[in-house]
Amino acid sequence: MSDPEVPQNEPKSDVDDVVDSANAGLAEAEAARAEVPDRSAAAAEHAPVDHDAVDPDLAAFEAAERDHPGTFGASEPVDATPTSRFDAEVRDAKASALPVDDEFRFDRTSAASIADSAYAPPAAGDAETKVVPSEPLVAETVVAAPVQQQPIFVQAPEPPRERGNRGTAGAIGLLATLSFAILYLAVGLGWSALRGEVQADGIVDRVLETLTTWGFWVPVVVFFLAFWLLGAVINRGRWGLWVVFGLLVGVASYGGYILGQLFEAPFWLISARQATELIGEQLFAPLAIAAFVLGRELTIWFGAWVARSGARKTELNEEAQREYERTLEAGPSLSR
Repeated sequence: MSDPEVPQNEPKSDVDDVVDSANAGLAEAEAARAEVPDRSAAAAEHAPVDHDAVDPDLAAFEAAERDHPGTFGASEPVDATPTSRFDAEVRDAKASALPVDDEFRFDRTSAASIADSAYAPPAAGDAETKVVPSEPLVAETVVAAPVQQQPIFVQAPEPPRERGNRGTAGAIGLLATLSFAILYLAVGLGWSALRGEVQADGIVDRVLETLTTWGFWVPVVVFFLAFWLLGAVINRGRWGLWVVFGLLVGVASYGGYILGQLFEAPFWLISARQATELIGEQLFAPLAIAAFVLGRELTIWFGAWVARSGARKTELNEEAQREYERTLEAGPSLSR
């Protein structure tokens, strides 16, 4: 017969030793707390606080940590649910080798969680509330929006208009024409008196007869037109221009005398040959030469009057231009 098989105890692992040591420490701590009598509330208030007193739970865990260093030093919290093969094997070994009652069974994961929760640093929410002084309130400065002024429209000054001298030349030309007519009539009467065609008692009749002829009015009208056209061209020019170009007015007056003789013929009733002979006879007539001289001289002297008026208006124009420039430089201004 063979010898009866004696059950041999399986060697315990290091983990089981740690668990047993922890369970023993917890049991001793419970026994120590049960032996300590309860103290009254008044004695607890007046009793001095012993800062060197040792917490039994803390002493038990420190003893377990010294025996098995690194067991409770995990930085990461251990999940109560076994998530690895090693945890499963430990649980099975404890169930088969150590038949301990459920109320005294110590689970490594639960112990670790209790220790972590008891001695873990306080959470961020439990930290001491610090009162931070708020920033000083600065009174908000209210800046009023600038009032937009309404634009004021100021009419810009208009440039001065230049004063012309053409109207003055026309008015002075009328006076010059009147003088030309009187002198031309006097020359005609004198020439007729030298020829013995006019007597002293027939001067009035001769004057009236002359005033009704084409030969008198045509040169007079031609002189006025020539004088006024020359004044329109010269305008505010100097007197020297009148002296030089007055010769043209004399030539026009001379042509007016010839044209007046053709109207006297009359030219629309005579042939071209007769008109040519008439013009040839009147080229050097005394009244033709008188018309040329009178037209030339009267233009010079009355032209001096027109030139003086033109010089005055030139000064006025320059003064107005200077005033206009000063106004532009000064800028617009509001009248009060």
